[in-house]
Amino acid sequence: MQTGLALILANSSLWQIISSLSTFGAVILVILVAMSLVSWMVIFRKLRQFKAIRDDSKSFMTYFRRARKLDEVAGQAQSYKNSPMAAIFKAGFQEMTFLRDRRNEAGGLREKLVPLEDADYDLVEMAMERSLNDEMAKQDTQVIFLATTASSAPFMGLLGTVVGIMDSFWAIGERGSASLAVVAPGIAEALLATIVGLGAAIPAVIAYNWASNHAKFRFNEGSNFILEFIARVRKEAM
Repeated sequence: MQTGLALILANSSLWQIISSLSTFGAVILVILVAMSLVSWMVIFRKLRQFKAIRDDSKSFMTYFRRARKLDEVAGQAQSYKNSPMAAIFKAGFQEMTFLRDRRNEAGGLREKLVPLEDADYDLVEMAMERSLNDEMAKQDTQVIFLATTASSAPFMGLLGTVVGIMDSFWAIGERGSASLAVVAPGIAEALLATIVGLGAAIPAVIAYNWASNHAKFRFNEGSNFILEFIARVRKEAM
């Protein structure tokens, strides 16, 4: 049976198989193809986004660690639009500047600036953590679709497979024959649904795991940067 079916599929064009699909099988196939196309669009978009993030973050961190003072970094942070580190830095620097100005409202009459207290550093850290969460949310956009495709596409393909096999048995009952010519269309439909379902799910699974690992790495990088920033602020205040 398998050898005969392989010969039938080898001698038949894909268009002939598609043209013989049932209405339900065609609907399943269209949905799976659409999910696969959208998944690939998300994958390529994330490739460009993550590359831009990696390049800008690397450049920003190099500049940040070479700068003598944080005020120098603040003027250049706008240049690294794709870097989450730059956005986190701006959030922390703005909060630090606001707290420092508030503690030195009469700065012109003071002989010495009032330093920030531990509670102020906690506020700066919370502002940076909030910015980190916002940046991670931006990176996670559309990734959920990959997870949806990875989890649902195999089951939709299985549904199409079951329907195709049911059509084969229905054809056997109607014609009273189990010949290959009777069952081949339904089995071909079943196999096509399985192939397309797996073809949509496998790249989505790989891309989702890759995006998740990238997000974990960037989150850890951002958390470490917050600690580095706070330590740098404390050193400059000494």
